[in-house]
Amino acid sequence: MIWANAQGIIFLDKQNKLFVLLLILVKFISALASPTVRIVHAGQACNVEEEQYSERVYIIREGETLELQCLVTGHPRPQMRWTKTAGGGSDSQGKLSLEGGTLKIENISRHQGGRYYCKAENGLGFPAIRSIRVDVYYLDKPVITVHQSDDEAKEQFYFERTVFLRCAANSNPPVHYTWTRDREVLAEGSDSGVEIYKPFFTQGQTKILKLKNLRLQDYADYTCFASVKNSCGIRDRSTHFVLNNRTAPPSVKILLDDPVVVNPGETITLVCKVMGGHPFPTLRWLRLEDEELPRRAIVKDGTLTVPVISDDDGGTYNCVASNNVGNPAKKFITILVRGLRKGRFWITPDPYHNEDNIQIGREVKISCQVEATPSDELQFSWLKNGRPLKSSERMVITHTDPNISPGTTNLDIIDLKFTDFGTYTCVASLRNGGIPEISIDVNISSTTVPPELSVPKGQSQLIVREGDPVDLQCLVSGKPKPIIMWSRVEESGQTAALAPTMPDGSVQMESYDGILRIYNVTRKMSGAYRCQTSQYNGFNVKPREALIHLVVQFTPTVKPVYTEVRQALGRAFSLTCNLLEAYPAHHLQYEWKLGSRLLTVGQFSDQSHDTSYHVKALNREGYGEYTCDITNEAGTGRCTFLLTGKAYRPEFYHDTFNALWQNRPQVYGFKLQWTQMEPNSVDRIVAYRLGIRQMDQTRWWEQGINISGPIQKGQLLTYNLTELIKPESYLVRLTPITRYGQGDTSERTITYSGYFCVCLGEFHCSFEEEALCSFSQDKLDEFDWIRQSGTKEGTTYTPNTGPSSDHTGSSQGFYMFIETSRPRLEGDKARLMSPIFNINTKSVSSSSASNNPTYCFTFYYHMFGKHIGALNIFLRLKGQMLTDTLVWSLTGNQGNYWQQARVNIHPTTTFQVVMEGVRGSGIEGNIAIDDVTIEEGECKDSPSNSENLHSHLFPLLITSHASFHDF
Repeated sequence: MIWANAQGIIFLDKQNKLFVLLLILVKFISALASPTVRIVHAGQACNVEEEQYSERVYIIREGETLELQCLVTGHPRPQMRWTKTAGGGSDSQGKLSLEGGTLKIENISRHQGGRYYCKAENGLGFPAIRSIRVDVYYLDKPVITVHQSDDEAKEQFYFERTVFLRCAANSNPPVHYTWTRDREVLAEGSDSGVEIYKPFFTQGQTKILKLKNLRLQDYADYTCFASVKNSCGIRDRSTHFVLNNRTAPPSVKILLDDPVVVNPGETITLVCKVMGGHPFPTLRWLRLEDEELPRRAIVKDGTLTVPVISDDDGGTYNCVASNNVGNPAKKFITILVRGLRKGRFWITPDPYHNEDNIQIGREVKISCQVEATPSDELQFSWLKNGRPLKSSERMVITHTDPNISPGTTNLDIIDLKFTDFGTYTCVASLRNGGIPEISIDVNISSTTVPPELSVPKGQSQLIVREGDPVDLQCLVSGKPKPIIMWSRVEESGQTAALAPTMPDGSVQMESYDGILRIYNVTRKMSGAYRCQTSQYNGFNVKPREALIHLVVQFTPTVKPVYTEVRQALGRAFSLTCNLLEAYPAHHLQYEWKLGSRLLTVGQFSDQSHDTSYHVKALNREGYGEYTCDITNEAGTGRCTFLLTGKAYRPEFYHDTFNALWQNRPQVYGFKLQWTQMEPNSVDRIVAYRLGIRQMDQTRWWEQGINISGPIQKGQLLTYNLTELIKPESYLVRLTPITRYGQGDTSERTITYSGYFCVCLGEFHCSFEEEALCSFSQDKLDEFDWIRQSGTKEGTTYTPNTGPSSDHTGSSQGFYMFIETSRPRLEGDKARLMSPIFNINTKSVSSSSASNNPTYCFTFYYHMFGKHIGALNIFLRLKGQMLTDTLVWSLTGNQGNYWQQARVNIHPTTTFQVVMEGVRGSGIEGNIAIDDVTIEEGECKDSPSNSENLHSHLFPLLITSHASFHDF
């Protein structure tokens, strides 16, 4: 194979085949088109039906695979995406994949039903949107629950007692119920002691069997059948319940007293025992408020074991027993994990004097607080200088209610004396031991003074750059030193709901050293911060507080950060850098550069928010990278513009899916078509560089394509590739060239799709293989032909129409037919296209120029039913524009048997045969075809036009633009 160009000849290919890339044609056709969308389904649909406003409903069984394909047209090639609304619930149960235009959900769940939208847009006109509602059908096993007529707990059902058997099943579509008693179907009115009804509040999803004044014959085996009437092939489901004189609701008992108190690290075992109920109840352990059981927990036969218990495992646990009779039985038990936490103290000066200091002769109170579990085991004791202290007239010890948490103890020192100075110790412990006690020392002396709070000099306002760390510090004095509480102050006009939070998201933060550390400051952290003393570990006096203002500087935020600008030589243009945000926002400087060359500098005014650079006429030296730096005290924000004269990429015209033709045996050709993206934004495109290589090789061969005139937006360019080796695939790349140089490159793959040449012998197809002998469905028709056999299961048969076997009488044989039941409408068309055939060139060359080769097209058809529409045969010729010629047509009921049709066709070039079925006025209009043959020469014993099995020949030429993509 060789490559020929103006520079010489390069030898190519191990097969020594000729490879010649010829510039056959450059043609301009307007190709811009707004997007269109169609949704087609594949896979395992139960039914597809039309709904209001022409939206289709796709019904599928739960667990099957949903596959929807979004077919888009338009040029430039539209961008397509799938979205979903409605349905609710989680969509994570099925395996979802999006590839190309296909949405695929394996093992679809009921929650994945809803409305799916396919949206396509290419910048022309309005986006195209189509939707389809997916309805997932399912039926769960029904559940029977039994209730008595009164609320009293009874161990069994007695006579004169009314009993309700309630059957419920989750389903889509709505479920239908049937009750049986000992295999006898119960119907309303069949037994005076039985009522069957649907409560209005269940919306028909429940059916109740009411047994009035329970009788001996009512003790029986009841079965509830739930059915969706085989919708989507879903079989009926059932459940049983045996009603007898032992039937009773459940009752349970927990074999431990409530609450259960344990020490951390111990193992706790809770036993829930069934005390009654028939059938025997099932047991479950739960935590309140939908909390999960501890991960270490072990549940077995009603026993809950929690090893190595911790504080987090404490709480209320619930044992639930259920047997579908009456209401479930529930018992609660609380686990308390012993512990002492958060020991704190505070000192209160004499409340009867307006002083914050403690003074000799005045009263002073020391308070100690501890959280304890269980709270009633908490006990306090006091020490002075290490010795036990008892309550007296001058030193009064009091405790809060032991059942209230946190527990608090107070030591009131009346008429403070010098001898009362010392260290007082509050000791908290649990009565039953097992937990280490908590000791809190409080020193009372002449140096015990209330706190003072201040901000270090020069730190009441801190200026920091975004991203840096910062320490906010408040100096606190006093003895003992209290905890410092940090919070943010609301800005003026800010509502409480929008009050700013601390850096960790909380409302307040504690600090023991008076320092608030922020490691990564953001601009949102600017504002006023308050530090104030807490009563904890200090004096119970009016809090001392101070404010620190944090100012966060950040570099200017600009737009665009980076953009590419394409411009032709000699034109004027402007570049604009927008200032979005900056602090400080005064004295902002800007600087424009081209590469390293300074262009201009300046300063922003208080009212300006952008800066622009203007060029009156672009020259070649003006191409390059332009930068605009906007600077404040915090740093610089940069806009970057890459100014280039590169042409945009070509856009291949992908709507021509099979632009292939047979050149001669073992070779094929391809019609490469494209439009140019934004051709007028840069200098005129003078040529294209075309590269091509075989997919299994690495070497590229290139050729220049000269362009003589300007290219308009939307004009279609065509270039014919010939002498391509069958069945090889090729990678093609196309690069536009302007005065600036090479533009952006586009690539696409050319794949040989296969041609049939009737010159090699007879073509015959009986549709026995799933490949359909390379027949294909037209993507632009309303519905598809279906491959069918007489024994195939899962197909909905319409009586009084269609064949029961193929044309040979075999029920195992396959044929193609159109199904005219809903949602098909009168006039809908299904088009089945043959492979592409190349005519016998030897036959043409041996005959005169005016004589074209003749082929006999033969097939069998079955047209039975009172609503039969039409069967049409078209001859489609490949050329610069496709032409469809109607060569055979038949309408109406032809009887319940197969008949043969023979048609002489006279193609002048590569051709296809299109078999079109048209839906009639009703559902009894199925049309079938079988055993298609094409062979060279006229049909033997071919009937005349008037005798050709009631066919009607039309010398009608139909130009089909819509089907241009099929070649």
